Amino acid sequence: MQPLSYRHGQIVTVRVEVARWGHVKRSPTGRVDFISPIPSPFNYGSIEGTRSDDGEPHDALVLGPTLRRGAQAELPVLGIIAFLDAGVFDPKVVVGNALSARDRRDIEGFFRVYAKAKRLLDRWRPRTRYDGWLLAPLAK
Repeated sequence: MQPLSYRHGQIVTVRVEVARWGHVKRSPTGRVDFISPIPSPFNYGSIEGTRSDDGEPHDALVLGPTLRRGAQAELPVLGIIAFLDAGVFDPKVVVGNALSARDRRDIEGFFRVYAKAKRLLDRWRPRTRYDGWLLAPLAK
């Protein structure tokens, strides 16, 4: 595990695993890792060279236009979402060139719905929840 020590504006390298509006998360080998109950309105990937509590690289949301699976992006950190997935701390690092008030509302709404959908699908693993911003976006 690598502690979360990101700061606003820090440049990180993200490998896209799910293109915007996609459902299927694949590993670098192409194996299906997860099928989301709802499409991701954001590009979703991981920060290379990191390790989270779940044993995987830190998750990242990449704001902006749709990127293809496998694309690599170097972007600044805009904030971090606190998320618990099946009882395991699984934060989401938000990266991009800008974060609008609408982006912020969309992210918060998505993770509320996503957590509820996962709890319904995984009744035997109910400890999944969205806990708000761990590193809040800077006010504009």
